[in-house]
Amino acid sequence: MPDVTDLPNRQNLNPKPDPTRFILIDTSHPGNVGAVARAMKVMGFSDLVLVRPRFADVLTQEETVAMASGAADILVRARVVDTLEAALDGVTFALATAMTPRDFGPPTLTPREGLARLAQAEPCHRLGFVFGSERHGMANEDVYRCHAVISIPTAPDYGSLNLAQAVQVLAYEWRQALGGFPVEPRTPDASLADAQAIQGVLAHWQDTLVKIGFLDPDSPKKLMPRLNQLLNRAELRQEEVHILRGMARAIQANRSR
Repeated sequence: MPDVTDLPNRQNLNPKPDPTRFILIDTSHPGNVGAVARAMKVMGFSDLVLVRPRFADVLTQEETVAMASGAADILVRARVVDTLEAALDGVTFALATAMTPRDFGPPTLTPREGLARLAQAEPCHRLGFVFGSERHGMANEDVYRCHAVISIPTAPDYGSLNLAQAVQVLAYEWRQALGGFPVEPRTPDASLADAQAIQGVLAHWQDTLVKIGFLDPDSPKKLMPRLNQLLNRAELRQEEVHILRGMARAIQANRSR
């Protein structure tokens, strides 16, 4: 059995294939199963196993599918088994999401540090996150089957997490440890306005400010150089140049009425 504290703590440079299974024991609420599927899918995980769920048809119930919200494919591939032993088949490192039993038990890890080390283990572990029932959590006997307990740091006076919330937190931390996903911009970066465009804005606004009486052309002082510095600091985009010049045109048009 590997000791997590001895695993190397190296910077993770490359994402690895999905070596992950999420195991739910004695779940009682169909909505939680659907929400778990959704939490898994948004982090790129797909292997879900249920141990003795309260309802045999939980994976196809309307509430389950509704709460999955587009992650029905996770439910279709999910398996239902009778024992935790069967659910852990193929798993090389099981993480219990529970309180460590007081008499004895596996070591306790925090998600960020512990998962970062597990992600760098060679060869890569087939990791299993094990969650207990909504009401009672995991039985001590099930915790003893696991290599470690993983504990989400919470406020000292209130540490109650919904099942799907706990899955989401750990799925996120594990995905980050594996390399994460890039954040794709929704719109292309707008191009910066060049110096010529900025001078065009300044000339347009200088003419406008003179016409409305804000700028005295005989005593301009340092108004326009200050505005020039202001626009330089703003790092205007082309679209913003068009907006400022459009405003100047509107002011002049209104002034001429």
